[in-house]
Amino acid sequence: MTVSRPWQLTLRILALGWLLALLLAPVALIFYRTFEPGIGAVWDSITTPAAISAFWLTIEVSAIAVVVNTVLGVVMALALARGRWRGRWVLDAIIDLPFAISPVVVGLSLILVYGTTGWFGRDLADLGIRVIFSVPGIVLATVFVTLPFVVREVTPVLREVGDEQEQAAATLGASGWQTFWRITLPSIRWGIAYGVVLTTARAIGEFGAVSVVSGKVSGETETLTLLVEKRFANFDLAGAYAASALLAAIALLTLLIMTTFNRRREEA
Repeated sequence: MTVSRPWQLTLRILALGWLLALLLAPVALIFYRTFEPGIGAVWDSITTPAAISAFWLTIEVSAIAVVVNTVLGVVMALALARGRWRGRWVLDAIIDLPFAISPVVVGLSLILVYGTTGWFGRDLADLGIRVIFSVPGIVLATVFVTLPFVVREVTPVLREVGDEQEQAAATLGASGWQTFWRITLPSIRWGIAYGVVLTTARAIGEFGAVSVVSGKVSGETETLTLLVEKRFANFDLAGAYAASALLAAIALLTLLIMTTFNRRREEA
């Protein structure tokens, strides 16, 4: 179907207008409100002990979640794309649970399992291990909500490249690890990279599940998203805008990296 030029221009204007109203205008407003009091005030707001602790905790939790889900994601992708076993559809469905379940429900589920009255919480407490209202609980919640991204990026790549080269390597006497490192991994590297970027973006911006299991202890279990919520609730609007701008800057950097990886993946 051929669309006339006036209609093309109209559709473009509508699409750009919707994008501007939904995404660009709110982000621009955040940066405007942030720097309205001056750069000095912004710097003072994001360099408080609470803000520094929240920033590094966010980075730490995101790094752990990325490493765990990258390794597990590649393993599960191989199981889905290369495996020939019954019940693959069950694993395929479970991987999408974080997309279907509210993060708040995830946090409550973790409390039921790892809380002091949960299935494993009392036994872990006897061993001196505290999960809920501490960093391990935040890590578990973040790992859960970011689980699907690497799997869903790597699985289609594995299916597209096929297993002919892997079979040829096995025929020539290569071990499983040699085949993976020299054949499989190079062919899926851009899928892994794109999945890692998506996982990082989701982990940094997670709020719901982390809010339930963290306890929101300033300087200990408070991430950047929780810091924004706390400052806003305490009517510290300037501080909330500054923390939000820091999150937005990280998100924009992630978007830039994602776009670069996507372009290179298409060229490969």
